[in-house]
Amino acid sequence: MGTPVRVVLYAPDRASADAAAREAFAEVARLDAMMSDWRADSELSRLKSGDEVSAGLADVLRVSLDVSEKTDGAFDPTVGPVVALWRRARHEKRLPDDAALAEALERTGFEKLELDGRRVRLLVPGMKLDLGGIAKGYAADRALAVLRAAGLEHALVAAGGDLSLGAPPPGRAGWRVDVAGGSVVELARCGAATSGDVEQFVEVGGRRYSHVVDPRTGMGVERMEAVTVIASDGTRADAVATAMSVLGPVRGMARAEELGVEVRFQVRYPDGTRRVAATSHFPPSPTGGTR
Repeated sequence: MGTPVRVVLYAPDRASADAAAREAFAEVARLDAMMSDWRADSELSRLKSGDEVSAGLADVLRVSLDVSEKTDGAFDPTVGPVVALWRRARHEKRLPDDAALAEALERTGFEKLELDGRRVRLLVPGMKLDLGGIAKGYAADRALAVLRAAGLEHALVAAGGDLSLGAPPPGRAGWRVDVAGGSVVELARCGAATSGDVEQFVEVGGRRYSHVVDPRTGMGVERMEAVTVIASDGTRADAVATAMSVLGPVRGMARAEELGVEVRFQVRYPDGTRRVAATSHFPPSPTGGTR
């Protein structure tokens, strides 16, 4: 899925730790073969309208459509044609061609994707699904489930900026997690995801465009330096973090309760200043505020 995956766990001995970790990484590899759009042989890349998909892919599409509907398309699993243009644009350090972007938008829109049980229908020719905004969180959740099944409750799985957190380290209240705004919080038994333009972006004409694109306009998001979402699981946290990057603090925080998440934003303005905003129940930093 184009990102490193890390497992942290507490186990009674090295042998059980190694065995469980191998199983967790095997589960991530299985899901990569299923959902990566970087692999031509993945189930996602081979998907055609009318196909019945695997249970895992159906689960991810179901959550994707739910988040899409609740964010008015700020998150959209059909954004593949637009993402392909921006990948090329970042490599060539230019904006996508206007005509190509308009054509790609005609093949984008979550309302053009239907899921009936496990059967997928793509209502417009040339559609391309992209699960880059949710699959890593799902993989982290499934890897954590593997560890839990092995009896290892005190564990964490990190897939890039997406975290699935089990019981906290022994003797501690939670795992210490960096969040938007340069702070640290303690979390356990939940999912957390941070999205933004700190590492992946392109600058054109003095303007900085994130790798996160607004599926409704086709343009890369500007000014959203980082957003952190805490949710019940990593899957939903991942998808909602992408949506929040598009929505911004005002509209995003207004949707947080309906989405069942807490969120913290760090927004960068053209004059270089930054503003941090968060929902009222976003957890405070513990004493010391460091990892």
